[in-house]
Amino acid sequence: MHAYANLPNGVRCFYREAGSASNPVLLLLHGFPSSSNQYRNLIPLLSKKYHVIAPDLPGFGFTTTAADHEHTFANMAITIMHLLDQLKIKKFAAYVFDYGAPTLWRIALQRPDAVTAIISQNGSAYEEALGEDFWAPLRTYWADPTNQDKRKALRSAALTFEATKWQYENGEPDAENTVDPAAYHLDWALLNRPGNMEIQLDLFRDYGNNVALYPEVHTWFRETGVPLLALWGKNDVIFVPQGAEAFKKDLPNAVIHFLDAGHFAVETHTEEVATKVLQFLDGLQI
Repeated sequence: MHAYANLPNGVRCFYREAGSASNPVLLLLHGFPSSSNQYRNLIPLLSKKYHVIAPDLPGFGFTTTAADHEHTFANMAITIMHLLDQLKIKKFAAYVFDYGAPTLWRIALQRPDAVTAIISQNGSAYEEALGEDFWAPLRTYWADPTNQDKRKALRSAALTFEATKWQYENGEPDAENTVDPAAYHLDWALLNRPGNMEIQLDLFRDYGNNVALYPEVHTWFRETGVPLLALWGKNDVIFVPQGAEAFKKDLPNAVIHFLDAGHFAVETHTEEVATKVLQFLDGLQI
């Protein structure tokens, strides 16, 4: 099923929900440029054993915000915490991808005992994850965030249909036959909502604050020893494989598994991802 939650600060949050409410909660947080739609095939496989909640982050999918909403990762985390509170969820395991990762890290730093386990599918917590070529223009923008020429250049390079499609297909061995074109066409249509391009550019600018937060996240890892599975598309050039291995610096018991996939591994390896997630969570008391 799906539903909308009217949250503080004028946010109307769209989310997908499946599975018995008596089961442990598994929160799925999506990434750029997608929405909870990226989990449409994974949810039925996980909801047999878990109460699955998959929201659309502000600026994405069918979630809407007030005109004066400030689009930052800090506010993304606040929105998800408001949703969790409305649903009366105090503890949960989380599956994070791309933008979902820094959203979760911020929640964890404010509610350190809430997160019972993490599955990170190409979701970064270390600078080693940031592919040098992909992130170079963004690092340049972070260093000079008021430069409108750099902002326009990012829009031209990253906010196009071709770039949206590329994120799904790059690194996939048989992209033409395994990537559902409906996924990136929907993403592109929703990115083109009035004002949304500026929202995405604001988030590009703010991403540097996530990197600055990494040392605090690493401390939380060490202090809690939170169980973590890194499921990683090994051909991803956005969040490269070194980012998966880096988790072991602070979580030596982290489980690392590489998939022969690119950035959107869950799109093309859904059943393998589900199997690994269920095996990992079955061994935990969450």
